[in-house]
Amino acid sequence: MKAPLSLIACSLLLAFQAGSATAAEWSDTYIGYRYGTQFAEPFGATDITKSIVNFGHASGYKYGTNFLNIDLLISDSKDPSAPNSSSGAQEFYAVYRNTLDLSKVLAKDLGWGPFRSYGITAGFDANSKVDAGYNSKKRMLVLGPTVMFNVPGFLNVSVLELWESNAPYNKYTGVQTSRYSYDPHPMLTAAWGIPFSVGPVALSFEGFANYIAAKGKNEFGVGTAPETNIDAQLMYDVAPITGLAKNTLRVGVEYQFWKNKFGNNHHGAAGEGAFAKTPMVRAEYHF
Repeated sequence: MKAPLSLIACSLLLAFQAGSATAAEWSDTYIGYRYGTQFAEPFGATDITKSIVNFGHASGYKYGTNFLNIDLLISDSKDPSAPNSSSGAQEFYAVYRNTLDLSKVLAKDLGWGPFRSYGITAGFDANSKVDAGYNSKKRMLVLGPTVMFNVPGFLNVSVLELWESNAPYNKYTGVQTSRYSYDPHPMLTAAWGIPFSVGPVALSFEGFANYIAAKGKNEFGVGTAPETNIDAQLMYDVAPITGLAKNTLRVGVEYQFWKNKFGNNHHGAAGEGAFAKTPMVRAEYHF
């Protein structure tokens, strides 16, 4: 059964309007930068250097939370922008999530034991990449329940249904593929931000982990594989050594483990480029 896209779109619009129309109870906005030399792409290289500039925003309002992240990913020539080009690919990737907290919606504390509350999460992913071989134009809607754990900071675990489509363009062959919808498929996902200290050193363990089920056949008739994407970082607040306000400037290290990237089986034609193991350095300026 195909996704009820109109229903999902309405849900996303209502969630966005709810978050926008209500004054924020708290917000955190930042510009970040990360850098690594061991990125990988399916059907391509495994030692790509990328610089990533991102804009991030998280906020809480009367009924829940909003999260938005937009990445600009700039590759070196090992991930070329066109056939025989010496310039690297460029990509925009956006993620938006709105979580309605049922304790807030119902004005009743639903927490017990290890659970802080429960919610419903809706959102979307969208990307646009300019590269030699695929030129992804991914569009994805997500919807499902969330459990919020009672920890310092936050730990949210969701089971989301995904409705994904793409419309790639191959510059090698000049073939434009009409927008193709994958089978609806689930994702088990966790997101966390856990502050802690080692003596006087203020640190935070943050990240996300996604397990995404296979999504049927791709637009070329090839079966997809289950996908695991874990991205974790250890961040240090440099306020004590810079004199800046707390959590204004943070630096740290990050590691991404991405198996069967975008559903491409790394044991198949996509090769080891579909299995990225990428250490990075990261910096964020919050305002």
